[in-house]
Amino acid sequence: MTIQRFETNQRMSQVVVYNGVAYLAGQVPNDYDADMATQTEQVLANIDRLLAVAGTDKSKILSATIYLSDLRYFAEMNAKWDAWVPQGCAPARATVQAALADPRIKIEISVIAAV
Repeated sequence: MTIQRFETNQRMSQVVVYNGVAYLAGQVPNDYDADMATQTEQVLANIDRLLAVAGTDKSKILSATIYLSDLRYFAEMNAKWDAWVPQGCAPARATVQAALADPRIKIEISVIAAV
């Protein structure tokens, strides 16, 4: 079986596809200084784009791990998440509080999807 890697550099690939499954690297917002709602929208848009690169879409997400810099953002993030996930396609999901790579980043999301 072939392993496909997309948007790869020396350190990592943004997407790896193997055996009909796409693994996305953790996605962070484009604007670290934006509010939580905007950061969440940016991360979800990045996920949409990368899933398309892999030949799949958000209706096929199997699992999502959401990292929040502070759990006080949980409700605000969920409002954007719930509007984004297609009806009847909610993946298995975990949400945790974590120190992220830059203190201005409020959210990072990693997903695994069927292709």
